[in-house]
Amino acid sequence: MDAPVPGSRISIDQSAFFRLYGSVRRSSVSARFRTCRTSQMQNEIYTVLGQLGIILLVALAGATVAPRSFRPGWLLAALVLYVFYDALLTRGFFLLPNLPAGSSWNWTGKIIATGGLLLLALSPLFGPRKVGLTLSQDKGLYAPAVVTAVLGGVFTTLAIVDGNGPSDLETIVFQWTMPGLDEELFYRGLLLLALNEAFTGRTNVLGAPIGFGGLLTSVLFGLVHAFGYGDVGFSFDAMTFAITALPSLILLWLRERTGSLVFPILAHNMANGVFTLI
Repeated sequence: MDAPVPGSRISIDQSAFFRLYGSVRRSSVSARFRTCRTSQMQNEIYTVLGQLGIILLVALAGATVAPRSFRPGWLLAALVLYVFYDALLTRGFFLLPNLPAGSSWNWTGKIIATGGLLLLALSPLFGPRKVGLTLSQDKGLYAPAVVTAVLGGVFTTLAIVDGNGPSDLETIVFQWTMPGLDEELFYRGLLLLALNEAFTGRTNVLGAPIGFGGLLTSVLFGLVHAFGYGDVGFSFDAMTFAITALPSLILLWLRERTGSLVFPILAHNMANGVFTLI
């Protein structure tokens, strides 16, 4: 496994999917991370604008199919939310240093992002229950527990087959705690709420009300990992997109089925963490 680059966006989320497909992590998408701070900031801004442009195009295409269920104000709110989240996660687009000094992972960005998102989630504008900040599980525990266990078994098997051995202590602690906190609170929490309000139509999928807005959260989750801007311009890796966007649909189902972020957070950190132990 490649060592994460301190202070860069690749240290923001070293997911299990990237561990499994190390060659994907070496793609041209990651070239934007190995630059000076000014270039990092510029590349990040272009990356975010590109990602937002793609999401906007996909969203508007969906709106033409079901215009009566589309509310553009909430779509705009979702796009603003993403810029806000990215600014927190990248420590003000890399203006702030990563602490503690010498750490390999983006502890500072993760903590800032989690804190900022929690404040927003607890505000009257959103509300904790609406974004899934509850221990209450709708429709029982059995189905989501089984899905989470199966997901854990799949990633454990993949780690046994393709794992790189135990990681250092910092990586183990980081992967078992941090990624699922801010990412689930954002993608399956605040962003999902905004996009569900933007696209109000729902379809029952095995007991979970899934809408076009939920699908958009998975598209953006994949783009965050697979699409970027760097020295070679804009880059997109289809395999990286597939191995991040598709599993995020399972996290979406867990969130919509239970009405809570508990199982998505557990499943997310387990998928990341198991590769640090085997």
